[in-house]
Amino acid sequence: MTTSANAHAEYHYIIIGAGSAGCVLAARLTEDPHTRVLLLEAGGPPRAREIAVPAAFSKLFRTAVDWNYSTEPEPQLDNRSLYWPRGKVLGGSSAINAMIYIRGAARDFDDWEQLGNPGWSFSSVLPYFKKSEHQARGASEFHGADGPLHISDLRYVNPLTGAFLAGSQEQGIAANPDFNAASQDGFGLYQVTQKNGRRHSTYDAFLHPVLHRPNLTVLTHAHATRIHLYRNRAFAVAYVHGGKSHQTRATREVLLSGGAINSPQLLLLSGIGPADELQRFGITPLHNLPGVGKNLQDHPMVSVGFVCTQPVSLRDAASFKNFLRYIVTHRGPLASNVAEAGLFHRTRPNLPVPDLQVLFGPVYYRNHGFATHPEHCFGFGPILITPQSCGEIVLRSNDPLAAPAIRANYFCAPEDLRVLVEGVKLCRAIGYSNAFAPYRGEELHPGASARTDAEIESFVRAEAQTLYHPACTCKMGNDPLAVVDAQLRVHGIESLRVVDASIMPRVTAGNTNAPTIMIAEKAADLIRGHSASA
Repeated sequence: MTTSANAHAEYHYIIIGAGSAGCVLAARLTEDPHTRVLLLEAGGPPRAREIAVPAAFSKLFRTAVDWNYSTEPEPQLDNRSLYWPRGKVLGGSSAINAMIYIRGAARDFDDWEQLGNPGWSFSSVLPYFKKSEHQARGASEFHGADGPLHISDLRYVNPLTGAFLAGSQEQGIAANPDFNAASQDGFGLYQVTQKNGRRHSTYDAFLHPVLHRPNLTVLTHAHATRIHLYRNRAFAVAYVHGGKSHQTRATREVLLSGGAINSPQLLLLSGIGPADELQRFGITPLHNLPGVGKNLQDHPMVSVGFVCTQPVSLRDAASFKNFLRYIVTHRGPLASNVAEAGLFHRTRPNLPVPDLQVLFGPVYYRNHGFATHPEHCFGFGPILITPQSCGEIVLRSNDPLAAPAIRANYFCAPEDLRVLVEGVKLCRAIGYSNAFAPYRGEELHPGASARTDAEIESFVRAEAQTLYHPACTCKMGNDPLAVVDAQLRVHGIESLRVVDASIMPRVTAGNTNAPTIMIAEKAADLIRGHSASA
């Protein structure tokens, strides 16, 4: 791993952030041996043993590989401050997530284009999804098989997951063998970003195989502090590394891939954003761009949990027997991604796309896995995937090493709360289905005391948490709050693009890792002047 960048070297591109998008960009841009790239990452190499072990992902929370963010007190959630994990390591959040591969609904991307972003319809972005994929089921109309990112079927499926599938069918929900094909609706097993039973992050898939390239410099533990402008053109990046300040120039472009929290924060620190906000922190406004940090969207969820009367859950996944099995075969309970199955559902029949996603896990999962229970358990996670509520990322100070303030503003739109109440009801119905009769014990949460809609609402306000999908804080478009155009170029600034989940105009209806990788694939072609067909 490179430990220093040559301040006198000529880098055509500087990429800030080696997460789900940054790793893809670095790999694609350095395919041209004449293109020199510097990739800066605030975290370090992915050395934690738990990163590779699928079932251990929550053990990475609040460790050295996590930014360990928290929101401001949320007014609609009993003024609770919510924990937001984000990956601070090569691979970013793709190194600490639950590995679920979901693209979102086709309509999500058609809506992006209709919002003034030509080239972002589903038919336009599908080639980029396929380009990344090494699909275990082979190539098809919707999938690619020649890409670097392994998309696999689960190597371990718990018996309780089978009960979830049967219980969903009892509720009249249709089976869906592929959530990333013609339709999202229905229930089924998730596919995951795993290779041979091990996590396959964007570092594993894209960056690690090209670290030998002489035109790629990767600098870890390098925290970007400012993008320098000259006459509204980005030309250099300042960063802290080894306790010292450094500055390196980019002769072509600066590419910001810090994610939905760090990307707007760095723009603000660089004098790009709402002028009045910047002045409050003593930052000279260099370019007034009111939308930086605004339009924050996320997917909230709650946990609906039951005691399991049989010892078949993942509670003992890390036993010596299971650990040995995993080391030898990369199979067994430790190969589980925990959220093994799920469904997409429309809480109202006239909706154009599902507004509810459900995760099922054969384990007690509450408070991000920090809470424990002495008995075997199973649980459901109903998730709002089409939020109407929007929040913001704002500075706390002009200190580039201080975390920004996160105001998620969950449930400021009453419809959002209604969807999760319906989600709790659906998960309960599945939990009380005949399929779960051999396993079902006490309902732990919400519990018997929450029966009316008002009581379920109170439960949701007290228990809701993030499903780790913040997006949209540097949104793409041409309206007054848009930050980048359809080429991902920052409005009014030359040689500066944002490439990550923050550019989504609306958050996709599902897990956000796959669309973030797609965004980077498309961005690489936009930067190089290529097209998907080429």
